[in-house]
Amino acid sequence: MAQVLDSSSVNFQMDPVVLDLGQRFVDAGFELSLVGGPVRDLFLGRVSPDLDFTTDATPDQTLSIIKRWADNFWEIGRAFGTIGMKKSGFQIEITTYRAEAYDTDSRKPAVAFGSSLLEDLLRRDFTINAMALRLPSLELVDPFGGVRDLHASVLATPGAPEASFSDDPLRMMRAARFAAQLGVAVHDDVRLAMSGMAERIKIISAERVREELVKLINGAHPRAGIDLLVDTGLAEFVLPEVSALRLEADEHHRHKDVYQHSLQVLEQAASLETGPDGPVPGPDFVLRFAALMHDVGKPATRRFEPGGAVSFRHHDMVGSKLTAKRMKALRFDNDTIKAVARLVELHMRFYGYGDAGWTDSAVRRYVADAGPLLERLHRLTRSDVTTRNQRKAERLSFAYDDLEQRIEVLAEQESLNAIRPDLDGAQIMALLGLKPGPVVGRAYKFLLEERMESGPLSQEEAESKLLAWWSGQPESAIELSSEPAVDAKTGTAEPEES
Repeated sequence: MAQVLDSSSVNFQMDPVVLDLGQRFVDAGFELSLVGGPVRDLFLGRVSPDLDFTTDATPDQTLSIIKRWADNFWEIGRAFGTIGMKKSGFQIEITTYRAEAYDTDSRKPAVAFGSSLLEDLLRRDFTINAMALRLPSLELVDPFGGVRDLHASVLATPGAPEASFSDDPLRMMRAARFAAQLGVAVHDDVRLAMSGMAERIKIISAERVREELVKLINGAHPRAGIDLLVDTGLAEFVLPEVSALRLEADEHHRHKDVYQHSLQVLEQAASLETGPDGPVPGPDFVLRFAALMHDVGKPATRRFEPGGAVSFRHHDMVGSKLTAKRMKALRFDNDTIKAVARLVELHMRFYGYGDAGWTDSAVRRYVADAGPLLERLHRLTRSDVTTRNQRKAERLSFAYDDLEQRIEVLAEQESLNAIRPDLDGAQIMALLGLKPGPVVGRAYKFLLEERMESGPLSQEEAESKLLAWWSGQPESAIELSSEPAVDAKTGTAEPEES
């Protein structure tokens, strides 16, 4: 039987929109309750911009009630009993009481509408999300001890966790996500069920897994979420490259393994994020995920050297490829994949600066290679220092301070954010009498290298260097440049100008 509590003991700050909607359903002869995350967030002192409701009204009956009331509405989830709408800045979803379960090999839920609030709450993922506020009376319905578990910071399921995870295996990912977002521990039977059913996550679409992973990484305690995935075996199917890190010994022998080092780097990177007006507003998924994945190339590159040393040569390049491959499998967009993989590729670039120092040319290349990722690369590189040797940590920090200062000085003198040759393509063709083609590209690349090495040149200096380079080109290149240009659209040679 559901336990009904008087909400007067809790300071609920309810927007009039919610109460108005509840009254409209009651006046029409139906029940309406605020349910799930928004109710949980009330106890956590948070305001949810997205409001979820449940009702005994069918989708058609819900539409008849809200059509003239909502600012706008949509029926995308109608087949699953959900009607969405916007009202006074709130995004609202109203779902008919239901029970849903997955077939053994299906990725899509089989939906059956229910008839009671208690039945609806029983099918929900965790007790902290299985609470409801009846509207407009504000009676709190908590049949499975959600308030108790919130106070205890424990994640438990309304029924047997095996039944819950069988109904929707994505709930195992959600458990790890809530551990990361709320800092809660999972109940022992939940952890045991996750371990025993981890392989069932394979029936869930990559897109749904990805969304939970992003929320986990962006949580306040991402380390706790990743640890849960790895400890229960879920990571073997979602992020196997991270699980593999537990097998590798860190080359500095300062960490239990590279896995723990990577989690520390993730935490340190998150701590270096900025506010909304800073260069890397947090939470920043690209920075955090790059921090987690930065060493995933080590298992494949580990070598035992004479004398007992361990090396991981080129693990940055290997790790970049592994990261991109995993993100593609999780259906991330191309821009995010490229950004994370590039950071993984560049995370070792700084090492050696403190010992040998860099020329201005090397600094320019560092900035140019990082491009728009430079501020994230600064933070990733600093976060990668987890040594317990205080003198070494201070030396690396000082060296990176020096590098950032040199970048600032050069940036004041040059346009480091957009390094270009001192002559553009049109000027190159005019000076050398060339038509568009690969020779122009080689000339452009030559001038770009000169720009990196020497800094900004005057037009006269750039022209002189280009002519000197051109005079040393083989005859075949000069002959190729005299061939008629080819039109990119038609594939035919363009006529010479008369």
